Amino acid sequence: MEFRFSPEEEAFRQEVREFLRREWREEAAGGGAEGPLGYGGGGGLEEIRRFQKKLAQRGWLTLAWPKEHGGMEASIMKQVIFNEEMAYHRAPQQLGVGPDRVGPTIILYGTEEQKREHLPRIANADVIWCQGFSEPGAGSDLASLQTTAVADGDYFVVNGQKIWTSLAHVADWMILLARTDPDAPKHRGISYFLVDMKTPGITVRPLVDMTGRHAFNQVFFDNVRVPRKNLVGELNRGWYVAAATLDFERSGINRVVAGIRLYDELVEYARETQRDGRPLMAIPAVRHRLAELKIEFEVGRLLAYRVAWIQSQGRIPNQEASMSKLFGSELQQRLARAGIEMLGLGGQLRSGSKWAPMAGRIADYYLAAVSTTIAAGTSEVMRNIIAVRGLGLPRG
Repeated sequence: MEFRFSPEEEAFRQEVREFLRREWREEAAGGGAEGPLGYGGGGGLEEIRRFQKKLAQRGWLTLAWPKEHGGMEASIMKQVIFNEEMAYHRAPQQLGVGPDRVGPTIILYGTEEQKREHLPRIANADVIWCQGFSEPGAGSDLASLQTTAVADGDYFVVNGQKIWTSLAHVADWMILLARTDPDAPKHRGISYFLVDMKTPGITVRPLVDMTGRHAFNQVFFDNVRVPRKNLVGELNRGWYVAAATLDFERSGINRVVAGIRLYDELVEYARETQRDGRPLMAIPAVRHRLAELKIEFEVGRLLAYRVAWIQSQGRIPNQEASMSKLFGSELQQRLARAGIEMLGLGGQLRSGSKWAPMAGRIADYYLAAVSTTIAAGTSEVMRNIIAVRGLGLPRG
């Protein structure tokens, strides 16, 4: 494995940085780990959509896709560089789950008709997609989902509900998991659908999180008719299609790099801030904690690079993606905790307060980081994947 980027890759990094300096206002990203829309940008939906269009025009929204589907067939490491720079500069890499999850899944499992209908609109940033997987009684044990899809001629009739659906309130389409065979073993009776959010019978209710942001929603389905042509992959084999979608979700470097930016700001704060007549950085406990976090972020970066390298070899990372996701999400929480302790009582003031140190970013980050070990698979699920698929341990 080569631990240096090539001159061409470093030139691309500079190109991305120049683009961001021209086209993205960092103050639009808000003060926390994620913006109000839940995807790293707080400048409002229309501003973010305009930025997405600019990414699409350069082909950067779908860097990894094959050229015949509107992508650039960029190398894995080029994608890593792009993801790093976008996350570090708090720019919205995408809006919804279309470019990194829906598109690649349709390319792998979709029909030609589905590819023609959906891939160009994702690549052009014309639509927003959300992900209808989790339910009130089926989160970590997703295969226990109870939303049903009953065949009725050329349609499936969907009834049930989904929860924690990011951006469902602004999404045009949803990827949906529903049970199509109630008598089959739970992993084998699930199918994967593409659902137009304007279909009659869909109700979206907001779930405002403790940061005060509306990214999550609860979605209800009341006799929603989904065309049979919107089935992705084989009937009752949707669990295996969803597994690929989740692997795409867990393999990114952004959750590590977003923390590195805040870490750098925390180091600068410790250098500039006086406490008891001396710089905060001069306190051994502070200096040692920051040194420990620096080492951890380098480990997190290398775990993410490892996932990218495996992908560059034409292999699909599984336990490796889970290792990167687990370490990265728990590292975000350790950083948030260290920042709150380092800043003292003032660190609890959030963005918007003129007295808040570091513009309130630490307090916002602390609240947002709570969800990182739940979203995209809980830490417990990640550890099970690592144990069973990585270490070959027996299932509990």
